Formats: sequence, structure tokens, C-alpha cells
Amino acid sequence: MKRLKISGKDLRKVGIEDDRAASITKNILQNHYKQLRKKDALEIVKKVINNPDKFRNHPELGQVAEALKTPQKIATKSVNLSETKPYSIYGKNHIEPGALNQMETAMKLPVSLKGSLMPDAHQGYGLPIGGVLATKNEVIPYGVGMDIGCRMCMSIYPIDKNYIQSNNSKLKKILNEHTRFGSSEFKEEKEYAIMERVELREIRLLRTLKKKAYDQLGTSGHGNHFVDIGIVDIKENIKEKNLSPGKYFAILSHSGSRGTGAEIARYYTKVASQFCELPKGAKSLAWLDLSTQEGEEYWKAMNWAGDYSAANHHIIHDKLSKVLGEKPIAMIENHHNFAWKETQPNGEQWIIHRKGATPASKGALGVIPGSMASPAYIVEGLGNEESLNSAAHGAGRLMSRSAAKKQFTPNQLQEHLAEKGITLIGAGTDEAPMAYKNINTVMAEQDDLVKKIAIFEPKIVKMG
Repeated sequence: MKRLKISGKDLRKVGIEDDRAASITKNILQNHYKQLRKKDALEIVKKVINNPDKFRNHPELGQVAEALKTPQKIATKSVNLSETKPYSIYGKNHIEPGALNQMETAMKLPVSLKGSLMPDAHQGYGLPIGGVLATKNEVIPYGVGMDIGCRMCMSIYPIDKNYIQSNNSKLKKILNEHTRFGSSEFKEEKEYAIMERVELREIRLLRTLKKKAYDQLGTSGHGNHFVDIGIVDIKENIKEKNLSPGKYFAILSHSGSRGTGAEIARYYTKVASQFCELPKGAKSLAWLDLSTQEGEEYWKAMNWAGDYSAANHHIIHDKLSKVLGEKPIAMIENHHNFAWKETQPNGEQWIIHRKGATPASKGALGVIPGSMASPAYIVEGLGNEESLNSAAHGAGRLMSRSAAKKQFTPNQLQEHLAEKGITLIGAGTDEAPMAYKNINTVMAEQDDLVKKIAIFEPKIVKMG
């Protein structure tokens, strides 16, 4: 069955002009009425528009009625770009011009205080991927990104490192049967704390997204998201995790807040653009002041989405641990699409946006992955203030997905993986390792940002 597709233009034709009401209506229809034809769905909307009081207590359409009765009235303020604020660049020779131009634009925002560009940076939407940006009390939804709370999570097990080689087929089957990617839905009927949080009742948008969030709970996104089985070689004691040097069996996952995070980013960027109209080339960098209701609302939604991302990983790792019959002896994890309130050396509190950048304050543990056929590193932050206590979040792309599809064939991909001894489930040539920067080159550009304390070698890789 085809998914119901409703656009803002469709909703304006039936009389919904307010962006917030349109976004809420669209989410309600696509999550609860997706079996209908567009014509029939819009007829329902017309009925709500004509008599909102009649639908006030309806479990889904009541939210549409409420939004229609309280449209936003915002005076849009035209904002000009200012002088470029100071920012550092790591590995500039490996960063494409598009990403450099995006960072330059971001640093001209009147709310920007300081920034940094990581060596894995490449062009994105709004702030470049690999961009770090500080503001005083403003949050930029597209400075956080679409996949809010995108996260690395590694579980380390007391299983012999040679187990993978002798049980490759068994482990491949486990990954295939117990992980879900892309549009797959979560099949378990259980109660999870993340789905009972107060934000899902208090924030109007999140109420419309609750079903989508539950359906995708415990699943991974498409693109560069993955679940890997491999071997981690710990080079020195990790006292915080009670880990001694040695080689261990490990599972590493990379994913985020799925479709829910994307909807939050789109919606609050629209809201932000109603407050401040930016020049062409900077429009997607509209911000919300945290002292406003809308800013506070986004901040709560963003933090919920970050916790939802963490819950997704924990469900994935718990399921795999159960099938393996082992409990991990340690777990190392971190966000890399998020905004944090952080106190600066002068005592001021700043909002630090890290879009595709790993937190690297002094002593902080994190994971920086490469491609499907290259290592990932467990790192310890060195607390470099010039980088705003940040580091790269991965290898970074050398070329777009469409370019990779044109340049590499499935046979070339398989030959490369065979040379590296990698078993791949899913993924195509758009995620070919050759489409990424060399992770070791990226790591060499940030020796003053993080210390490498362990290396993870993927052996069995599943991607969407």
C-alpha cells in the first residue's frame, strides 16, 4: 500500500495557513490515516476546520483542532549577517570548499560567538557536517541537524576474540535476524520509559509523532548507520570502565533518533524562520532564543530525541546480548548531533552545537568510526578549547552518495571487502569505503584534540 503523501500546499488549499498547524496536521494524517487516499484525508481536515469544537476530544484530530484554534502570530524580523567570528579549522586540506563556505556563513550569524571545523567535515544542510558552533542563549535546529542525538555505542564482551572467525555464519544470522534498518518497524509490544516521558504529553508536535517514534524504537536508520561485530584492541587501561589492555569481542552501532528527530528539526526550523528571516544562503540557520516558549520547547524536544536515540541503541545491544548469552563488561557511547550547555573558562555558559562532531572535553570517552572496511577508534578527549572541546565524528565523505554509485560497481565493493576480510549484510556502493576519507589521515589531524586508546576492527557489518 502506498503511503499517504500530504504537502503544505495541499493543506493551504483547504484553508490551513499557519505553519505550525500545517505541520501538526500533516504528521497526524501520515501517522494515523496513512491508509486513506489524499482526497479522503483532506475531506477529514475540512470537517475539522469547519467545526473544531466537535473534534476537541478526539484522540488524534483533537490535536489538529487545538492547533487550528491557536495559530501562531509571529512578527518576522529581517536579520543581516555580521562580521565573521573566530573559528578554527582542522585538516583544511582535506575539506571540500562547500563545507568551508557553509562554516564561513555560519560564523557571520549575529548570534555566533566562536566555532570550529573538524577534519572529517563535508557539506551538509545549514551548518556543515563536522561543524561546531557556540552561541550565548540561542539554539539553531539545523546546527544540531536532522538526526538529533545520532550516536555511537560499543558493547565489549568477555568472549574470545577468535569466536568471530569460527562462528561467522552464526553471527551473520544473529545480526540479520535481530536488527532492523530503514523503514522496518519495531515488533515488540513492551512498555519503555522513553515512551512514557512527560514531553510526549506536553509538547504538541511530539504528541503527533509518538506512534512514529514507537514504531521505529529499537531500529537503525539507513545511509551510513550500521551495527558491526568485530574485535576491539584496548591499548591501555580504561579505568573508568574497568577495562584492561587486550583484545575483546565487541559490537558497535551507529544510529540516531530516526524519523522523529528529522520531523523535530524540520518543524522547529520553520518556527525559527518565522522569528528571523536570514539572507539567501543562511536561511536554514534560523535560531530560537531559549528564553522563549518556542526555544524552550525545541530544547526539551531535542533532549528527549537524544534520550530516544540512546534507548534505540540500548534495545539493539540488549537483544544481541540476550541472543549471544553474554552480558557486556563495558559500554562506551556518545552523541554527535546535539547541542549542550557548557560553562566556559571565563564562567559564561554557552550553547555548543556539534553537528557531526564528538564531545572531547578532558577525559571524556568517545568512539570515532571509519567506513565499513576501516577501523573505529575509542578516544579520550584532551579538552582543547580552540576546538570547543570537540573532535571528528568519523572519516567523513570524499564524495556524495550519487557520485559513489556512479564511480564504483558492486564487484569493486565486494573485492575491497574480501581483501579486508569483511562480511557485509546490506548496503550498496553509495557506502563503499572508497567514498570516504582515510580515517587514519583524519585522526592524524586531531592529535591535539583526542588521544587514541583503543582500535576496533569490524568483521561482520550490517547496514540498511
